[in-house]
Amino acid sequence: METPSEENQVQNRDKRGCFECCIKCLGGVPYASLVATILCFSGVALFCGCGHVALTDTVTILETHFSKVPSDHAMLTDVIQLMQYIIYGIASFFFLYGIILLAEGFYTTSAVKELHSEFKTTICGRCISGMFVFLTYVLGVAWLGVFGFSAVPVFLFYNMWSTCATMRSPIANLTNIDSICVDIRQYGVIPWTATPGKACGSTLGDICNTSEFYLSYHLYIVACAGAGATVIALIHFLMILSANWAYLKDASQMHAYQDIKMKEEQELQDITSRSKECLNSYT
Repeated sequence: METPSEENQVQNRDKRGCFECCIKCLGGVPYASLVATILCFSGVALFCGCGHVALTDTVTILETHFSKVPSDHAMLTDVIQLMQYIIYGIASFFFLYGIILLAEGFYTTSAVKELHSEFKTTICGRCISGMFVFLTYVLGVAWLGVFGFSAVPVFLFYNMWSTCATMRSPIANLTNIDSICVDIRQYGVIPWTATPGKACGSTLGDICNTSEFYLSYHLYIVACAGAGATVIALIHFLMILSANWAYLKDASQMHAYQDIKMKEEQELQDITSRSKECLNSYT
């Protein structure tokens, strides 16, 4: 029968074993890849979700106030629908790609942790890491373009908002607000033949007071911020993947050196043993 002191020692060993196991598991987590994945998911979710809703409200504003003939903005409507389908594809692709990069981070972390053990990185693993570096670089450049493109509607809505704020400002002391207009046609959003194509005075003020305008303006800002966060996440991923690829390359070279060294030592031992056998046979 165990004494209380022996039971306490067993419990302490169990606790120590669980603690060491937890520390070992936490040591194998690629925290940099985890942070980049969370940032990438957040940025893509903000861009796709807010951008989709903002595009829908933008079509409503155009149809109600700037282009009342459907044939004038038919092409724009088709383009917006195509962009919404592209948003669905972007969300699905980056959800899968983020998980793959996180898994690659776990793989590389394990490879580096086991650098001096029997774990060996293969040529295929190094090629996959190099492929991810190239693909992430291309996606980063593409998202820079998406970030710049997402700033365009923010600029357009800001111009309308600032114009409405100027009309409402008592400091401006405007005598004829009907002379203040915003012409959407000059931005190339709708053709010059669209009617009315512009909003002036009180009509412009009513547009700025609608919930669609207020919501779309802020959603475009959030979508632009999400695109920027995605760019930062991809840059973060690119640095991580480049470092991981370098670690894998060093690990493979180290293992190759160790294999050559072990072979040379084995050959030396064989030569020594054969020499001893020859000497023994002569004696």
